[in-house]
Amino acid sequence: MAFDSEDKRNDFAAWAEEMSYEEEKEMKKKEKQQKKEAKKAEKAAKKKKNKDSAETEESEAKSEETSSEDVSAEEVKTESEDASKEETKEASDEESAKDEAEEDNNPDYKKVKKPKKSQEVNIVKELLSLIIYIGIVIILCYCIIEYVGQRTTVNGRSMENTLQDGDNLWIDKFTYHFKDPKRFDVIVFPYEDDVYYIKRVIGLPGETIQILKDGAIVIDGKVLVESYGKEVIMDSGTASEPLTLGEDEYFVMGDNRNDSRDSRWADVGNINKSDIIGKAVFRLTPFSKFGKID
Repeated sequence: MAFDSEDKRNDFAAWAEEMSYEEEKEMKKKEKQQKKEAKKAEKAAKKKKNKDSAETEESEAKSEETSSEDVSAEEVKTESEDASKEETKEASDEESAKDEAEEDNNPDYKKVKKPKKSQEVNIVKELLSLIIYIGIVIILCYCIIEYVGQRTTVNGRSMENTLQDGDNLWIDKFTYHFKDPKRFDVIVFPYEDDVYYIKRVIGLPGETIQILKDGAIVIDGKVLVESYGKEVIMDSGTASEPLTLGEDEYFVMGDNRNDSRDSRWADVGNINKSDIIGKAVFRLTPFSKFGKID
């Protein structure tokens, strides 16, 4: 074939080379397809052969004794598992062939693995569960300390002989939300910032209290009979004269009457119910004295 110019000759050569590449690519694709179909037909034949063999063995097994039936059943099960494996493998091969076809059609094709998010989701769930758990514990601790009870330590000798310096007590902060303190209850109340006193209730709201020179405690004209005082009272303080308690006011004293800063002194005075933190109910330590506080 004659060409008018060298450019036409070069264009023709490029076209011929491109056609040759496309034909070769198409031929390779057809060969792959033929191999795949041949492989598929071979597997189908093998599958059918296995199925026929299984049916034959099953038919023969029915006429044998009980022991033979067990053996045959195991063989049939094995053949069925093989057939299942063949089906799974065939599906996997088909998927691989599909990926290869996509790769042939698109040179820039890249397999992108889907990220496994299950582990990340589980970690997030566990973290959230832990945060919720910690939050619940903190809330419960706050509620217990604020509304139910707390531990406190005795500092001083004002409640001897009932309580000793260093005793660890459990304070009930719940009961007084529903009922009033009773006479002889041991209560805790604030004295100054970060300073708390623990004393025993002697006078109740509305009562008139007076401490005589001989140390006797008179309430509404009657001498109070009690056995908590360690010694005879030497200083009556503000109670040397009759003292009437107001509504929700309580007169408190330490059991160590001559070594106690209590309602007899103006800086402590009568204790309002709203100022009472709670009632001392148990001695936690020392263990030798563990138990209820009277």
